[in-house]
Amino acid sequence: MDEYEKLLDEAYKQVKKIDTSNNRFEIPKAEGHFEGKKTVITNFSQIVSYLRRKPEHFQKFILKELAAAGQLEGDRLILNITVPSSKINQKIEEYVKEFVLCKECRKPDTELTKHDRITFIHCLACGAKHSLRSKI
Repeated sequence: MDEYEKLLDEAYKQVKKIDTSNNRFEIPKAEGHFEGKKTVITNFSQIVSYLRRKPEHFQKFILKELAAAGQLEGDRLILNITVPSSKINQKIEEYVKEFVLCKECRKPDTELTKHDRITFIHCLACGAKHSLRSKI
């Protein structure tokens, strides 16, 4: 039995430890201002590049969730309604949970892939692959 425990200790020493803290990934916050009855998200392109998603995909999600019309203008998104930043940030968090974080390891190292008509989220960290429930 002693021999077994020594071998087990050696095996544990050789196994790579996994960092379970998600300190390296922070969900970005929207920055912007109001122009009359419109809301302008000035850091839209920075949010999209940080999340590593296509601007069209993220824009479609935000517009659908906020039930608003809007358009991209350079690096910013213009919504045709006034929306408080807290609500926009809440929608960004929902997007991250649904389309960015891996369902298994909760890491943001993922990519969206499409096979036939089904979109999958593929984790580059752990290799997990899950289909997405919501369509955009």
